[in-house]
Amino acid sequence: MEELDRSRAFAKDVKRIVVKVGTGVVTGKSGRLALGRLGALCEQLAELNSDGFEVILVSSGAVGLGRQRLRYRQLVNSSFADLQKPQSELDGKACAGVGQSSLMAYYETMFDQLDVTAAQLLGNDSSFRDKEFRKQLNETVKSMLDLRVIPIFNENDAISTRRAPYQDSSGIFWDNDSLAALLGLELKADLLIILSDVEGLYTGPPSDPDSKLIHTFIKEKHQDEITFGDKSRLGRGGMTAKVKAAMNAAYAGIPVIITSGYSAENIDKVLRGLRVGTLFHQDARLWAPVTDSNARDMAVAARESSRKLQALSSEDRRQILYSVADALEANEKTIRDENELDVAAAQEAGLEESLVARLVMTPAKIMSLAASVRKLADMEDPIGRVLKKTEVADGLVLEKTSSPLGVLLIVFESRPDALVQIASLAIRSGNGLLLKGGKEARRSNAILHKVITDAIPETVGGKLIGLVTSREEIPDLLKLDDVIDLVIPRGSNKLVSQIKNTTKIPVLGHADGICHVYIDKACNLDMAKRIVSDAKLDYPAACNAMETLLVHKDLEQNAVLNELIFAIQSNGVTLYGGPRASAILNIPEARSFKHEYCSKSCTVEVVDDVHGAIDHIHGHGSAHTDCIVTEDPEVAELFLRQVDSAAVFHNASTRFSDGFRFGLGAEVGISTGRIHARGPVGVEGLLTTRWIMRGNGQVVDGDNGIAYTHQDIPIQA
Repeated sequence: MEELDRSRAFAKDVKRIVVKVGTGVVTGKSGRLALGRLGALCEQLAELNSDGFEVILVSSGAVGLGRQRLRYRQLVNSSFADLQKPQSELDGKACAGVGQSSLMAYYETMFDQLDVTAAQLLGNDSSFRDKEFRKQLNETVKSMLDLRVIPIFNENDAISTRRAPYQDSSGIFWDNDSLAALLGLELKADLLIILSDVEGLYTGPPSDPDSKLIHTFIKEKHQDEITFGDKSRLGRGGMTAKVKAAMNAAYAGIPVIITSGYSAENIDKVLRGLRVGTLFHQDARLWAPVTDSNARDMAVAARESSRKLQALSSEDRRQILYSVADALEANEKTIRDENELDVAAAQEAGLEESLVARLVMTPAKIMSLAASVRKLADMEDPIGRVLKKTEVADGLVLEKTSSPLGVLLIVFESRPDALVQIASLAIRSGNGLLLKGGKEARRSNAILHKVITDAIPETVGGKLIGLVTSREEIPDLLKLDDVIDLVIPRGSNKLVSQIKNTTKIPVLGHADGICHVYIDKACNLDMAKRIVSDAKLDYPAACNAMETLLVHKDLEQNAVLNELIFAIQSNGVTLYGGPRASAILNIPEARSFKHEYCSKSCTVEVVDDVHGAIDHIHGHGSAHTDCIVTEDPEVAELFLRQVDSAAVFHNASTRFSDGFRFGLGAEVGISTGRIHARGPVGVEGLLTTRWIMRGNGQVVDGDNGIAYTHQDIPIQA
């Protein structure tokens, strides 16, 4: 799967495009025209033209093509004796003159076959110095674009005043790369695409196996780090010229993509926002860190920032959360724009509907997240609360106080809203935080991280919350048991199991959300239908959605079972049965009771009574959230006492199992373990305790001469 990139943010609004094609793309290794590539390029441009895009082409290749033709002519006209003599270098201007007409003839032939009209425009450096020329250029190009004509530009090398078209780099522009950048600015293009013979800009020569493709060029980071390879084998620029032109255009406001012209669909991929080539953008430095940090550096920086956060007053910490909430609302459009890219990529990749649903950030969800952050801010300050106070001896007082855990590592999948909840809980609880989200939500996570960290004052620093962007960093982070205090994985059973098996750091979380609703024979039917429908349909992808419906056997006789089934089937839920239910209802048998659908599907089974329901839950559940619907208080109490799950409900939807709905403000996850925290984990689950002792000179001295009192002291409100 090719990922969407930042280019999508502006690509969806692109109207006018300048496409520059390099000599290495236009010609083959022999110098002859690469007809296949040129044909594919023309097809792409013709399709864009018919789709309403305004396409301007800047084509290199004339000098290389002319050189090839003149060498052939020279060979034909030479005697055997002439061929024995050293061959002089062909005049570049003559090559340009011969090649330009040939190149344009090829373009015209191909575009004619595609029912597109093309026009040739040649220009010199001196021409662009003339204000009237630039004005006329704009008017002419506008007229052509209005008529759906594709202008094809090239520098008029044949009569250029340069010393040689492949040596002189003086003037307003000095090759077709810089001409393309200049035209982009002059003609107010929305995007410049430079097609090269390599995938984009690499950290070193592309032939070097250690070189890596740079997806987003950041001037402050990459300018001094890159080692360029050789220039173009046939043209006069190479990657150095392309980067210089791209930087000039990008920092003047025109996004630029350098990508391979060898792939027949790269222009289309760029316009769909797929992550191809190297992006140059004036805001690139805002999207990625200028300097790389290794795993330990990130964790140490988070701990240092957390200590600064803890040193602030309670009111100052509260104000940070208010600022975060305000920032979420103020940046709603930007957040949604980035989120739409993730959703589009997920849909294009064929991800399950349930996974796509988890990705979506609606305006209502963003407003709800802001409200939950404010609710957290309004809660009592959790840091430094005195939990117990004891007089150990006369004048010696001991306090047990709440304290942040330290640094948390949260690994989560496919839910960008989780980032906001987790980050706000970390701020409220005074913890440092490292976040690794799923690649499906890469853009959403990046913009949310930026919005939140920008709201953190410099006295604390944005490094309080680090965003891990590469899966390769996770193994290194899981080794840092000396600087990371708790790992909370939120995702699949596989993810949780992998993390538990590869780290010494304590792990808090749940693997599955196999939630049950048991409908007792003493149920209120209308209530049962409401609860079952809500538990399954309110948000089918959530971990607290119902995955198994258990029904008392007596309800088959009085048609209640059929009414329950109709209530959910009529809303599009696909049903699978256990051995008893599949026979009664004539539905497919479930492959396993231990299956989390996360979609509009669920398992149904018939049980003998409440004891059968409890046994089924203990045998097949995940100890997450389970519910009974009954009007019999004794049966209800039996269920509530005996079901060994993190959350057990009577006459209430499993969807209530949520930190925000519990009044925790937000949740970092739901724990099905029994150590430290269980159920929805809010602020309190991210705290530990410290002991504070105040004395006036007491010493132990073998416990001689000290009288221990160990009296509880009332805690002042």
